[in-house]
Amino acid sequence: MIVRDVQDPLERLVKLLTMLPGIGERTARRLAYHVLRAPAEYPEDLAHALLEIRGKLCECSSCGNISEQEVCPICSDTSRDPRKLCVVASIQDLQVIERSGSFRGRYFVLHGYVAPLDGLNPEDLDTDHLLSLVRENGVREVIIATNPTVEGEATAGYLAQRLRDEGVKITRIASGIQHGGEIEYSDPVSVARAIDRRDEY
Repeated sequence: MIVRDVQDPLERLVKLLTMLPGIGERTARRLAYHVLRAPAEYPEDLAHALLEIRGKLCECSSCGNISEQEVCPICSDTSRDPRKLCVVASIQDLQVIERSGSFRGRYFVLHGYVAPLDGLNPEDLDTDHLLSLVRENGVREVIIATNPTVEGEATAGYLAQRLRDEGVKITRIASGIQHGGEIEYSDPVSVARAIDRRDEY
């Protein structure tokens, strides 16, 4: 990694922080100074937590959520309806929908969008796994919960096309999420409204 060539430890930390999504140099520098001024145990706890998530957490073999086990607690929960499947673009979106308490089915995480300009094409999404889950679990409804953005709509259209021959009801989250907005940054009430008022796609 290039940052290993940076000799100054503070600058090396700043460079590492700027590699995180949404963190520019100014924010990275502010965070680095915060770590520098924090109590001595804080950097150790932070480093331990970072190492622990790489060592203890893995991707659920069924839905793609993060979990300490091979199959996550949501997929293992027998009280949830396996015939309803909510497709989301990211783990963050899954967690927001879970916090809203509006959905008691299961999930599938795409880990991305169809975005050709960013080099992400339809074949980059694991839709074969999605289709096998639909068949194996006897899914009756697939809720497409991608963001109401250009990429989200393109992804929803592609998923609907792949699912047409599966004999399932295909729905799309409603306008509780404002157009151009993102699920990850929406409040639980708006997310619950979008799930409850979903439209057939």
